[in-house]
Amino acid sequence: MIPAMPATAATSRQSSVTALRFAAMGAVAVLILVAGVWGSWGTAQYPMLTKGRERGTVKVTSCGDDTCSGPFAPASAGARARRSVVITKSVAVRKNETYAVVVKPGTDEVVRSGPAGVLGAWVPLGGALLLAAVVVAGGLRLARIAWMLAGAGFVLLTAAFLAI
Repeated sequence: MIPAMPATAATSRQSSVTALRFAAMGAVAVLILVAGVWGSWGTAQYPMLTKGRERGTVKVTSCGDDTCSGPFAPASAGARARRSVVITKSVAVRKNETYAVVVKPGTDEVVRSGPAGVLGAWVPLGGALLLAAVVVAGGLRLARIAWMLAGAGFVLLTAAFLAI
């Protein structure tokens, strides 16, 4: 192309395809991150926002396939003792161990509290950050931002692993 000549239809089409790809991949990356936050917040709100919630400890006495249970000993004002509460079974919950927990309002279900509970609740966001990094690197070709997303996801998952 000669510099004095106007852009051809092919050049215009190529830039519009690039803009469309950028918008689509950006939307996918944002959707992945929103899903990670959404998946984490359902559990993370309890150990993060403990004011006014029942806090205490649970000593795990029995475990099934998906859940464990045990007696709840209150540690905050307004909390009441319960003969049995349910905690989700994971690699971090073992029989005959005692864990600091927060009771989900209106239920007998508890969630771990403290740093282990907070970091464990944000694990879905860590996975979403790693997945979004792949989309940003491959679809948007923004390597620095992709490395930052991957680094944040790696740090979050490593911290959760070490805390639990």
